[in-house]
Amino acid sequence: MRVTFLIEALSILTAQTGVISPLVQICNASLLRVLCINKYASVMPYHFFRPVSNGTNAPPFGSTSVPNDTSFGLVNNSDFLIFDRERGLNLLGPNPSYEYIFNPSVAVHEAPVYVPAQDKLYLSQLSPPSGFLPQLVIDLNLNPPTLSQYLSNPPVYAPNGGTFHGGFIYWGASGGNDSIGGKEQRPGIRTLDPATNKSTTILNNYFGYYFNTVDDLFVHPVTGDVWFTDPQYSWLTKLTDTAPQLPTATYRFTPSTGSIHLVEDTLVQPNGIAIAPSLSTVYIGDPGAYSGPIDGRLGYLGGTVNSTGKHTIYAFDLLGNGTYLGNKRSFYLSADWIPDGLKVARNGYVVTATGMGVDVLDEMGTLLARVQTNYTVQNFAWTGSELKTLWLVGEGGISRVEWELQGKELG
Repeated sequence: MRVTFLIEALSILTAQTGVISPLVQICNASLLRVLCINKYASVMPYHFFRPVSNGTNAPPFGSTSVPNDTSFGLVNNSDFLIFDRERGLNLLGPNPSYEYIFNPSVAVHEAPVYVPAQDKLYLSQLSPPSGFLPQLVIDLNLNPPTLSQYLSNPPVYAPNGGTFHGGFIYWGASGGNDSIGGKEQRPGIRTLDPATNKSTTILNNYFGYYFNTVDDLFVHPVTGDVWFTDPQYSWLTKLTDTAPQLPTATYRFTPSTGSIHLVEDTLVQPNGIAIAPSLSTVYIGDPGAYSGPIDGRLGYLGGTVNSTGKHTIYAFDLLGNGTYLGNKRSFYLSADWIPDGLKVARNGYVVTATGMGVDVLDEMGTLLARVQTNYTVQNFAWTGSELKTLWLVGEGGISRVEWELQGKELG
């Protein structure tokens, strides 16, 4: 009797309550590569463990070991993860698809910009190695699409972010070199007329100081001001020959007058930036978990990732007739890697590139769905007449998503 009592007492003490089972299941029998994560896998059976960053990468959600729920092993063999069943499946639509299209170099690929009149997608190739001057262009008029090199006149070195406004591509040019293609270039903002191939520098300094990177940007559709982020990543990735001269910050630039205004300087490494369709909210990502030494006397030492550092998107109210930011609040802590490219869909959902995929969030920062890839995604852009095709670009991969989530029209 005493032995029985002890066994029962021990099982009560060691019992785990609230476990979700199964953690993962196929949402719909007709969509085998779409998985539903039940209740966000908020209670996993012990012993589970997710590895942390080793300094150069961060293991994804699917790397979590959950030996006492074999359903979790399905995560790594799916294209789409659904966290909010109703809204997640709605944004995918009845026939979602993911397709790996191009296998480019292992370099970082960034700044995709769609030009509707040409039905072409322009993008950049950064490093490694540094010094690559042409951009790339995907011709969507052809079936299958083609990928080729593109060189503007004059060339633009290392666009890291881009958008389309008023018939022009706006590049956030992140490269700095005394002589690249026979000419000096510094981080700044360039415009490109895709009809004539003519590029123009509209900003290349802050009162004589070089910008650090000029990473990502958007153009306010009413005021025409260019909002852009300036982290230190060009130095860490050898895209510039000059160590940072300015603190990391976010700026608002008025092309018509040349004036530039500091609008935010509290983030560690401000990166992706986007504006809501309502023009009332601006989102800025801070992947400060990836940082490194910036002392030019030490030379290029690169950067490392610490998963306890910042990998957060922040939301701000856009105030003063679109001139300054207020009410900063934490919006989303990325579940994978660090937040990079950042855009807002037509319905207000926020989409961000995070590691090997992209996350879709509602206006409150709730994770609704994730697209999974086999390469690190840096950025993305909507294309097509209905803007329901999403092209993803990154390190060693360019892929295409077909779904119902529409992008915003860019003027």
